[in-house]
Amino acid sequence: MTDQTPPAQQLEFFEIPSPCIGVCESGVRGYCKGCYRSREERLYWLKIDDGTRRKIIGACQRRKQAALSRARRQNEKPIEVREPSQISMFDVPPETIDKA
Repeated sequence: MTDQTPPAQQLEFFEIPSPCIGVCESGVRGYCKGCYRSREERLYWLKIDDGTRRKIIGACQRRKQAALSRARRQNEKPIEVREPSQISMFDVPPETIDKA
């Protein structure tokens, strides 16, 4: 006989963050060009459980790989998405440097 019990779920200590990178522009297929989520996935992100969020993130990763593969096959340059840069607390803002 085989044991049909479902695997134990791992406790989650941290909330799964949104994969949004601030591009927020829909592509031809209706997915965001930055995070590859559908409109509904973006709209209901705060209302869904962590298991569903994990599934969405997995789908987004597959969509991104498919989009990159399509771009390579068509010799297109994929959209370059840069991560938003965060200012270090040790950096001196350019406007405060004395230009004398």
